[in-house]
Amino acid sequence: MIEDRVQGRVVWQNADLDDMIILRSDGTPVYNHAVVVDDHDMAISHVIRGVDHLTNAARQVQLYRAMAWEVPVMAHIPLIHGADGAKLSKRHGALGVEAYRQLGYLPEGLRNYLCRLGWSHGDDEIFSTAQAIAWFDIADVNKAPARLDMAKLADVNSHYIRQASEQALIERLKDLFAHSPEGVLPNARFEAVGWDRLAAALPGLKPRAKTLLDLIDGAAWLIAERPLPLDDKAKKLLEGDARPLLTRLKAELSQVPDWQPAALETAVKAFAAAAGQKLGQVAQPLRAALTGRAVSPPVFDVMAVLGRAETLARIQDQAA
Repeated sequence: MIEDRVQGRVVWQNADLDDMIILRSDGTPVYNHAVVVDDHDMAISHVIRGVDHLTNAARQVQLYRAMAWEVPVMAHIPLIHGADGAKLSKRHGALGVEAYRQLGYLPEGLRNYLCRLGWSHGDDEIFSTAQAIAWFDIADVNKAPARLDMAKLADVNSHYIRQASEQALIERLKDLFAHSPEGVLPNARFEAVGWDRLAAALPGLKPRAKTLLDLIDGAAWLIAERPLPLDDKAKKLLEGDARPLLTRLKAELSQVPDWQPAALETAVKAFAAAAGQKLGQVAQPLRAALTGRAVSPPVFDVMAVLGRAETLARIQDQAA
């Protein structure tokens, strides 16, 4: 019998336990014997491990008592299951921490989510590592298996991306590039464009990103080489009168003295009104020409980050 800090009182009948082997035929000790001696010699006070080791505890307790040693506090925590309720495996996402780094998760986001697997502190979903340390008590761990939910992990991670400073994210991205196989991620393109320009783009990229890989994908317009490849939706936005409209818009934009989002928005709105167009009828083709996509950060922020020369050049590439 043990008083487990998670499972509660657990009782086994001796008749249900087979005769325990202490030593193998070659004289080496078996696991249950060795771990008891090892934990005792290291003065281990608490044994915290998966519930799949609970049956081992029955045998180990007998050894502790046979040796007249104090039995350590035991806590057998539930296993983590996949979304389908089966024991977690690689197909569910049971990966090493290095793999999660390569998938673009921040350390603080991963820690926050893992803390919530089988443990909670009221209704708190987001909390710092310091708060987790202060709040955690092994007695609050649930008995039932937790389920790994990759979508929830991404949601938690997105919070930390939104809260991170631009410089902190730049450092995380550099670390990601440094640990990625050469050529897999566009490190060279970011270096060519400049980290300062990426930092300027990040406020518009963070709200849509759940991982660092999302940030990289979202910044594709920044590092793209001219002429930009257009996705299908962008091509459609540039059909009809859109290209001649961009030619006229380019002439107006070349006269804007203050190349900042507010001034650019004012200029584009004035152009749309003079042309008898709604703002979206001008801004959407402009977005397609500047980013190659139909969805991007606010187009006036994109223009400010690209700068006057690059913006006008990209418009010229797509104008008629």
